[in-house]
Amino acid sequence: MSEVDRSKPELNSPQSAAAPATARARRRIRLPDEIGVVAALVILMLFIGVAKPRFLNPINLFTILGNTTFQGMLSLGMVFLLAVGEIDLSVGWMFNFSAVISALLMAAGFNPWAATLIGVGFGALLGLVNGLLALVLRLPSIIITLGTFSMFEGLSLVINNGRAVNPPDAGSSFFALVSAKIFGLVPVVAVVFVFMTIILHFVLHRTRFGYRVQAVGSNREAALLAGIPNALVRLQTLVLMGAIAGLSGSLYVGFRGAIDPQEGSDFVLTVIAAVIIGGTPLSGGSGTVFGAVAGMLIIQVISSGIIFFGIDATWSTFVTGAVIIVAVVLDQLVKRQRARRLAGSADRL
Repeated sequence: MSEVDRSKPELNSPQSAAAPATARARRRIRLPDEIGVVAALVILMLFIGVAKPRFLNPINLFTILGNTTFQGMLSLGMVFLLAVGEIDLSVGWMFNFSAVISALLMAAGFNPWAATLIGVGFGALLGLVNGLLALVLRLPSIIITLGTFSMFEGLSLVINNGRAVNPPDAGSSFFALVSAKIFGLVPVVAVVFVFMTIILHFVLHRTRFGYRVQAVGSNREAALLAGIPNALVRLQTLVLMGAIAGLSGSLYVGFRGAIDPQEGSDFVLTVIAAVIIGGTPLSGGSGTVFGAVAGMLIIQVISSGIIFFGIDATWSTFVTGAVIIVAVVLDQLVKRQRARRLAGSADRL
């Protein structure tokens, strides 16, 4: 055999056969979409913990988790809305209005568990109102909910007379369970929040409804041609948001034992911020439930860290807004980088 023949690699050698398999394995390895926001959360917690070791005290960490629960539940529903290409600005007052209805029923002698179920149904009804108005008037939900924001606020304040509602039977099993802590540390409502997160992640990524939500948000014309009823999917998503708001509000009554007249009025910014920080794009077509939870935790960690550093708590709103801008910028940079890679792959083909 000549020197030239010996210098050529053997086509059937183990090395040449393993190369394509290795390349395919590398292509299959794909990090979760939430890895970036989770890493940011861990780094933020470590930074604050190194500067203020008391921050990493388990009691404080579980307190942060408890504070995350109710707004975190709302962020789960908002993921579906952004994924379908909608935004609900009335979410905070749906939370409040549903909580007021539940609390008033409890005060009137209704069983707290039954009152909670009614609160969930009432929240779903408010979401249905938003959805029907958006469909009948053929307007984006952000415009409709800008109006229902004030409508729900006004009705809630009228019904509760602008006062806190305190159910008298605060010693029932409902209040005892919802306000309880497992091992004296983990709030029961936080466990409920974790289960909701897992279930809704499955719904978004493993069910026909979740597929339809992302398809409609990605391209409504294409989804319609594929036989997906756009209007029904949008309506179902808004009703889901209302039901989650009703559940969150009703559980809040059991956790706190009362509902203040203005509670929830400023939730919408935090909820939308958490979803955006978590990686769900405003353009729709995709969403990440786990990312929204991580985003909400980042916001709560920032708020807690500001207190630990002795900074005025009013700065937390400014910091939240700044984090939103950073998250949106990073999201756009990642999208452009992916677009360049796809374009480069297409050119090579």
